[in-house]
Amino acid sequence: MKKILFIVTGLITIAIFPSCLTKKYHAPQVDAEGLFRDENPTDTNTIADISWDNYFSDTILVQLIEEGLSNNFDLQIAYTSITQAEASLRMAQRAYFPNVSLAGSVNYLSNSIGDKGKKVFGYNSAQYSLGVTASWEADIWGKIRRQSKAQYAQFLYSQAYFDLIKTSLIANIATSYYSLLALDEQLKITFETINSLKESTETMQALMEAGMLTGASVEQSKALYYATQVTIPDLESQIRQMENSLCVLLGRKPQSISRSSLDEQQVDTLLHYGVPVQMLARRPDVWESELSFRSAFELTQAAKAAFYPSITLNTGSIAGLLSTTLSSFFTPENIFANVLGGITQPLFAQGKLRGNLKIAEAEQESALLNFRKTVLSASQEVSDILFGFESSLSKNSIRQKQIEALNTSVYFTQELLKAGEANYTEVLTAQQNLLSAQLSQVSDKLEQLQYSVNLYRALGGGVE
Repeated sequence: MKKILFIVTGLITIAIFPSCLTKKYHAPQVDAEGLFRDENPTDTNTIADISWDNYFSDTILVQLIEEGLSNNFDLQIAYTSITQAEASLRMAQRAYFPNVSLAGSVNYLSNSIGDKGKKVFGYNSAQYSLGVTASWEADIWGKIRRQSKAQYAQFLYSQAYFDLIKTSLIANIATSYYSLLALDEQLKITFETINSLKESTETMQALMEAGMLTGASVEQSKALYYATQVTIPDLESQIRQMENSLCVLLGRKPQSISRSSLDEQQVDTLLHYGVPVQMLARRPDVWESELSFRSAFELTQAAKAAFYPSITLNTGSIAGLLSTTLSSFFTPENIFANVLGGITQPLFAQGKLRGNLKIAEAEQESALLNFRKTVLSASQEVSDILFGFESSLSKNSIRQKQIEALNTSVYFTQELLKAGEANYTEVLTAQQNLLSAQLSQVSDKLEQLQYSVNLYRALGGGVE
């Protein structure tokens, strides 16, 4: 038993001895300067630090997001990937321990030579055994440890993937909700315009009967009235489809969605976005790509370690009972112990070791390039959103002036028409332009709300 303990202790000591033949992992370096085009922020305040239930002020929207986080199927599917990755990680971590099994066997030998059915010589023997078998590889060069670290990176990757689905879900629910409010507002404006056009048509009808206008003016007015009216079914269909799409995100069956109005939504004109390093630290997709590189790096180190000798503990029975009779099977003299250690140095493995190393190195390089690409794509997204948001905000004052001017134009042309000093086409054109500007103003506000949501997501917001 002393020899057994000596061998086992020696192998364990070697296994835990730190390896210096492989490299230690370091996260890839990123030059964060200039990632946000034309922006060199120094303020570290960022909207990404705000929890989503505080970032969105509409209480109905907050409730819908809570429902989506509880019931969305994509998020539930993503959570199952975490469970799978966790199980794989546990298996990888237990690779350090020996593989122990209980094995029993019966060997029976019978040999006889006969003459005309008569037994001349016969020999029979039996051997019964019951023991414990074990196999264990000493992780001298860190191969198993590297594989375990790679699996740990995959486990973290599954969590980053879950966070990515979560932030996307929050953004999609908010965007769909705002789009629904914008459609409601467009429908409301269209109905108001239809009522206004109806009044104009009745006015022109009266002027025609008074001999001040021709029938052509009345028919043109009716045509614009009907053309505006025919857009109602399309808007109602879009509203219904948007409700159904939002229901899918919420994990609901198709049904109507309770909501507030677009007028109640406030656009924050000052959105703090922090410094690029904060974005890189918070964005789940950047974290995902970095973890992919980390996993590939560890597997490359494991492939290098496979070139070095491996030390293993006995792969057969190491202790148990052995007897030729069942009656004396459980007696002390039948107890046996056997420990065998071995060392194996790969010499020729059909090029598999070198091939595996080249594959691992190529995958590591691919993961590094993908990480750098993800960082650039993230910086492009944030830069595009920042510029687009500022450009959209700059339209607000001009759009408001346009609508005020068109309202005045509609009023003046209607009064001039009644006085016989304006052409009916001027009235119709002014009404048509006013409707277009009002609908564009709704689109402007929706665009700004969507930019605020997209920037929140692009900075890594929504991950608590």
